[in-house]
This record gives sequence, C-alpha cells and structure tokens, in this order.
Amino acid sequence: MSRATGFVITVDGPAASGKGTLATRLGALYGLPVLDSGLLYRAVGVKLQRAGGDLDDPDQAGAIARALRPEDLDDPDFRTRGAGEAASRVAIHPAVRAALLELQRSFAAQAGGAVLDGRDMGTAICPEAPAKLYATASPQVRAERRWKQLQAQGEAVPLSEVLADILRRDERDGGREASPMRPAPDAVLLDTSEMTIEQAADAARRIVEAARARWDKTRQG
Repeated sequence: MSRATGFVITVDGPAASGKGTLATRLGALYGLPVLDSGLLYRAVGVKLQRAGGDLDDPDQAGAIARALRPEDLDDPDFRTRGAGEAASRVAIHPAVRAALLELQRSFAAQAGGAVLDGRDMGTAICPEAPAKLYATASPQVRAERRWKQLQAQGEAVPLSEVLADILRRDERDGGREASPMRPAPDAVLLDTSEMTIEQAADAARRIVEAARARWDKTRQG
C-alpha cells in the first residue's frame, strides 16, 4: 500500500486511450502534480538500449530501473514510437516494476495529493486512491490517435503498423504476470472512442467530482 494521504486520482488504460490528456487536465483543474508513469518505463527501455543492453533481460532492465531518477525524464527520445515499444517490453519484468514501485508511491504520497497516469496505478500503486478512472477506446480509434501524434512528431509510419503495435502492446500489457493491465474493481470505465477531448475531459471531471464528494464526506464523518 502507498502512504498517500491526500486526494489521489489514478487514470489507467491502454496506449492512446486518452489517459495522459485526461490526467493532465485533471491535474490542472485540481492543482495537483501529475506523474506519467509510462514515461518511467520508456526511460528504462531507451536507457537500456543506449547502454547496448537487452530489453528482454530482466537483470539488465532492473539495474537501469533502480538507477532512474525523476530528473532523468526530460528527454524527447522517450516520446517516440520506439520508446513505447521498448517500454512495453521492459515493463513485463517484475524487477523493473519493483524498482519503480517506491518512486511512484512516493509521488502519490505528496501532502496535497497527486494524479497518476498509467496501467496499474489503481490496482498496484495506489489501490486506496479515492478517485479511479479507467480510460479506454477501440484499438482502431487509438491507433489513429497515435498515428496522428507520430506524424506531428515527424515519424512517418503506416497506420496499419501503428494498429499492429497497439494490438501487440495490449496483449503484452494485459498478459504480463506482474501487475497486468486491467481496471481496478472500483474504477469508473470511461470509453472515449466517440468523444472529443473536451467531452472526455468533462466526463472525467464529473467522475472525479463524485469521488471527491464521497472522499470529503468520509473524512468529515
């Protein structure tokens, strides 16, 4: 269990489901710091590749994860398509997840609270968080979103390849032994397939407002 005492919001979901945008919007709305946990795994993958290591070697990946610091995350290479694939491969290693566990829980334990975006924030990192969302969308919609994002970054990739990446990552993230991607039992499912960014953000706000009201009542009770 984390040591979180403030108002913690977890936003989980598969790649390109909109969870990062929602987490950022919620952080701004409530004045809370936001952690993109996926960036941690991207950093581990990229740093391991730069060191000439093997993404499928749990010992090598774990060593990189143990040395990771929050200040290491400001690198544009961590936002590329290749970094996303590397992140999915190293994230299956229990040693990597264990190494990053305390870093994520420490972030959540900030006095005022925090917003955490990832795949197991509401199940493994902050199971006691008062507000939990699980953002999702169809693979086709998510692939198109990611494809447009990559185009904007100057990465020319066929949409069919992006869809294949999405499906492969879904299978790997959902099937891994350590903290598989799945909604927490008390998470509210938010399907953004047919929503604009504004509609999804408003729906997320209403979900969190309801959770905050329950949390405030419990604290006062």
